[in-house]
Amino acid sequence: MTTNIDNSKKTLSEPATSPVAQVVDQLKAYDWVDLTHTFGPDSPRFPSFAKPEFKTIFTHADGFFVKQYTFPGQFGTHIDPPIHFDAHQDQYVEDLALKQLVLPLVVIDRSAAVAKSADASLSVADIKDWEKQHGKIPADSFVALRTDWGKRWPSQDKFENLDAQGQAHYPGWDLEALKFIYEQRHVTANGHETFDTDTAVKQENGLVGEYYVLSHGHYQVELLDNLDLVPATGAYIFISVPKAEKAPGFPVRAFAVVPNVK
Repeated sequence: MTTNIDNSKKTLSEPATSPVAQVVDQLKAYDWVDLTHTFGPDSPRFPSFAKPEFKTIFTHADGFFVKQYTFPGQFGTHIDPPIHFDAHQDQYVEDLALKQLVLPLVVIDRSAAVAKSADASLSVADIKDWEKQHGKIPADSFVALRTDWGKRWPSQDKFENLDAQGQAHYPGWDLEALKFIYEQRHVTANGHETFDTDTAVKQENGLVGEYYVLSHGHYQVELLDNLDLVPATGAYIFISVPKAEKAPGFPVRAFAVVPNVK
């Protein structure tokens, strides 16, 4: 008796799952926290900037839907590379290495102090108190200052928080605190929920804290959101940003992967 064998139906062994796929599957099992504000033409902006424009230039009646966006690079949750403040630096957004944009995330909570005074700032003493509870800040990490200022979004007035004399009041970093995390703890970058690195009432001599960060070759992310949903240590921050040519800043989509298995 002749037996016809259909070789096309032979069962092939399943290919081994790639190491990258395994890592991605593991990451997806954790909690993901969006650290980015949704922004539009009426969103809070640095007071010196003109109001952005979001304009529809094609509709579905034309066959496709397209908008044109006009806004400054430092708008919404955004990244500041070194060139933003220091003309001697040569790092634009496009020059930041991809691996610099994925870092261990440290969150220092100053929200209780800010609830009592909008002018509260983060000091070296505050950082050392934090380390007594959570351990030494690891090198090559991203340090975020939590103030819960992001909960004031999307109000321009609440973000600026002007008094009767027109003075803004919002929290920030002490210059010495920034020097401590970069020179003593050797971190890679920092971030916060406000427009600026420096506390508003301490800006009479300019943005000295922001200048320090950027002039020393580091980057920062401003107007972060949802830091209250991220633990003090253990998470990683991922920062995705368009590769705009010679951009001294640009909006980002930042998120944290938190080690809490669902």
